[in-house]
Amino acid sequence: MDSTLPYRPNVGIALFNSAGLVFAGMALNEGPEQVVAGFEWQMPQGGIDPNEDLEIAARRELFEETGIGEVSFLAATETWWAYDFPPYAGPPHSLSGFRGQTQRWVALRFEGQESAINVTEPASGLRPEFSAWAWVPLGSLPALVMPHKRATYTRVAEAFRRFAAEGSS
Repeated sequence: MDSTLPYRPNVGIALFNSAGLVFAGMALNEGPEQVVAGFEWQMPQGGIDPNEDLEIAARRELFEETGIGEVSFLAATETWWAYDFPPYAGPPHSLSGFRGQTQRWVALRFEGQESAINVTEPASGLRPEFSAWAWVPLGSLPALVMPHKRATYTRVAEAFRRFAAEGSS
């Protein structure tokens, strides 16, 4: 990846249910973050608009990707964590002008009904980013995500372990 390119400002969302498990989606394969079988899972994330409030961006991205709107705020990371995209030789993509993403993470509590979750036809009307979803132990996610995201997911698990189910962080 071209180290002269900027990082894209991004928010990641750790959505916890009442049992302390975290939402994970099976990512669809598109763009510079190619998905490899066995490492398809990730938490919702997306770009932050200029001057957009972090919590507002997290709620917007979560709704756009999952249809989930009923949540409460738990915490946010104080610092930005960056990762580089893996090498990509595909066609131009909306993220092609970035070397990777710099993220802040927000922890939210799911307050709605699971029947409202729809990742294959999000209520936003936008292109789906996931093909399936599950509630998983937070501590299991680093092993389920693409290798270039593992360090970030390990940091997220450490930062938000107080919201995770006992023994799952």
